[in-house]
Amino acid sequence: MRRPRLSVRILLLSFLVLLTLSAAAQAQATRTWVSGVGDDANPCSRTAPCKTFAGAISKTAPNGEINVLDPGGFGGVTITKGITISSEGFEAGVLVSGTNAIIVNAAPTDVVILRGLDIEGLGTGLAGIKVLAAGAVHVENCTIHNFVQKGIDFQPTSVSAGSTSLLFVINTIIRDNKGGSSGGIFVKTGNANVATKALVDGVQLLNNNFGISVDGTNGSTILRISNTTIIANASSLLTAAGGTLTSFGNNRILDQGAGVAPPAPIGQQ
Repeated sequence: MRRPRLSVRILLLSFLVLLTLSAAAQAQATRTWVSGVGDDANPCSRTAPCKTFAGAISKTAPNGEINVLDPGGFGGVTITKGITISSEGFEAGVLVSGTNAIIVNAAPTDVVILRGLDIEGLGTGLAGIKVLAAGAVHVENCTIHNFVQKGIDFQPTSVSAGSTSLLFVINTIIRDNKGGSSGGIFVKTGNANVATKALVDGVQLLNNNFGISVDGTNGSTILRISNTTIIANASSLLTAAGGTLTSFGNNRILDQGAGVAPPAPIGQQ
C-alpha cells in the first residue's frame, strides 16, 4: 500500500518542479520597460516599469529589448547577453562617477545594440562603453562625454579562438573625454586569436584627447570611417602596431596633432 503513495508523492514533486521552472522562464520577458518613476521591484512591464537598466536586464530574456518609457537617469549596467537597450525620443541618461558606465562582456555570438543613450562621466567616469567580449556591438544615436579614459573602449578578449568581433558606431557624438589617456574611440584586439573590425559613420568626435585610435598590437585590427567629423582633439587619428585605418570618404578632419594623416578614401589611394 505504501508504493502508490510514494508514486503520488514523486508525481507531485515533479509537478512542483515543472511549475517552478516554468515560472522562472516566464520571469524573463522578451521586451521590458524602464521609467524615470519606475521601481526595480516591478516586473518591468509596460504598466509596471523598472527604474534602472541594471534592474531591467535581469528580467529581460536573451536577445530581448529594454525600452525607455519617459525621461530619466537609468544608471550604469553590465551586459552579459545579447540585448537591445533603446530610447526613442526620450532623455535616457546613464550617469556614473569613478567607474565605467556600460560594460559589455557577452558571448562571442551575442549582438548588443545601444540606441539613443546620453552617457555622462562627470569628469571622473572611466569609460563610457567598455567592450570585453561580444560578437557585435552597435552604438546608434548616442552621446558620450566627460570620461577620463575612453568614450568607447573596444578591446574584446574573452571570445572564442578564430572569431571576429565587430563594432558599429553610427550617428553618435563623442566629446570632452580629456583624461591623460582618454579619447573618443579606441579599438584594439585584446586576444591574438580574435580579429576586430569597426565602422564609424556619421559620428562627431569633438574636443577629446584623441579622436580615434586603432591598435594592432595583438592581431588584426581594422577601422573604417565615413561621413565623420573629427575636430578640436589634441590628436585626431592614431594608429599603432599595424592597426589599419581606412576611409570610405566624406570625412571632415582637423587638428591632426601628433596623429597620422587622414587616409585617402578607398578607390583614391
